[in-house]
Amino acid sequence: MLVYGRARLLTRAHVLARSAHTARTYKEDPRWPGWELVVGIEVHAQIKSRRKLFSEALTSDLTTPPNTHVSAFDAAFPGTLPRLNPKCVELAVRTAIALNADVQRRSAFDRKHYFYADLPSGYQITQQYAPIARNGQLRLEKDGIVVHIKQVQLEQDTGKSTFLPRNRLTAIDLNRAGMGLMEIVSEPDMRSPEEAASYVRGLQALLRSVGSSDGNMEQGSLRCDVNVSVNRIGGPPGTRCEIKNLNSVKNMMVAITCETFRQIALLERGIPVTQETRGFDEEKAETYSLRSKEDAPDYRYMPDPNIPPLLIDQHYIDAIRRRMPELPDATRTRLLDQGLSQRDVEVLMDVDSGREVGYDGELGRGAVAYFDQVSQGRDPKAVVNWITHELLGQLAFRHETFKENPISVEQMGNLIDLVQSQKVTGTSGKTILRHILDTRTPDMPSKIAEDLQLVLVSDDGTSLENWCRDAIAALPEEAEAVRQGNVNVVNKIIGRVMKASRGTAKAQDVRAMLLKLLQA
Repeated sequence: MLVYGRARLLTRAHVLARSAHTARTYKEDPRWPGWELVVGIEVHAQIKSRRKLFSEALTSDLTTPPNTHVSAFDAAFPGTLPRLNPKCVELAVRTAIALNADVQRRSAFDRKHYFYADLPSGYQITQQYAPIARNGQLRLEKDGIVVHIKQVQLEQDTGKSTFLPRNRLTAIDLNRAGMGLMEIVSEPDMRSPEEAASYVRGLQALLRSVGSSDGNMEQGSLRCDVNVSVNRIGGPPGTRCEIKNLNSVKNMMVAITCETFRQIALLERGIPVTQETRGFDEEKAETYSLRSKEDAPDYRYMPDPNIPPLLIDQHYIDAIRRRMPELPDATRTRLLDQGLSQRDVEVLMDVDSGREVGYDGELGRGAVAYFDQVSQGRDPKAVVNWITHELLGQLAFRHETFKENPISVEQMGNLIDLVQSQKVTGTSGKTILRHILDTRTPDMPSKIAEDLQLVLVSDDGTSLENWCRDAIAALPEEAEAVRQGNVNVVNKIIGRVMKASRGTAKAQDVRAMLLKLLQA
């Protein structure tokens, strides 16, 4: 059961000191020998819900006209009160379970005060001191490390401000104001830009797999604040600097690298690193100061008097746990157990991580689900070869994504059955696949094979012999070379026969017939 507490219990404000280094065997990085890099990341993931966190207004995307999805509460009209969206809570609990975090039976909301034009109320509702989940972890298989999650908290997003240089005005769009966010705070467990990139990519895949966020950094639905510090090997932790609002994995890696070199250069000159918040300039590939610790705003956190504590019943958590979709690690293990190669599994997982995420936890169709359906009752290796090599290759050639794949599960299954049962050749199967992609026809491959006359010839061999004799007559020099013992030249004659048969003849049968005729 999900309920609000009837009385607000004031939480004791406490400031947690920076976590110490996670104990790890030191591995020297040739980019900065003698120094150790320590990275922690705060990820702000936009919750994929139809409605905002505390109002009935619809959420929006980049195509929504400005200021069209704004309620009176979002615009901070006096007298309006928040009403928590239970779907946002459910998706946050899904995320916490996926991260092996402890879902808190009681959490609470605070007001974080600061004044921006795109924050009409003058404060953001967040969960600084009593988050919805604590103590999670995300295992990075490729890097062989575990990144610990300090907490997962619910909070509001802000509006969007756009400066118009021609008019010298700033336009405010409140469509985004009040949309639900999950702030996922890691411990400083990463030691390189590459580990940080693996963490963010892994978190993206996990969020998409449970349907809580689409994790699209390019569209701003996932943003990162990175804490970077350096210290001498075996020395105490260095002073951290926070780099704000990084919107791509590539930019994040470059920003961490640049900031590392900046801090090392200061320390080697005997200048201490100042704790500060910094931005990242993509064009110059360098970080720049935004504000120092002394200039940092006093957020004056206080319990939100209009929102009682959030009380979550254990039965509610267990019900969500039972309905959890398969997580990436479990999917990877299951596919490997079916005999798929590591490469094929990674291809399927990479395509699947980009699948569309529906609203309120609805999962879109991905490559793994497509593979699972097609492989029912079929050889998994044959199925994955057709999907990863042929289908994905043709989609990439057409600059189309898997989401735009027009070939249904039934069509792909029928096509594989035709090839496996040797009713059509592999070459003809590829022709049929291209035909479906080009025409978007709903016809089954078996009908297409008949219409295009691609069904293998099943006569007594008369047609095959006639095609071979015609090819020998058309290529007398090559035929004579084969007669003289140069067997490799027969491949050119085989190509002529395959063209004449339109792929309906088997290459091995053609070879046998040609050698029989030429070496008789």
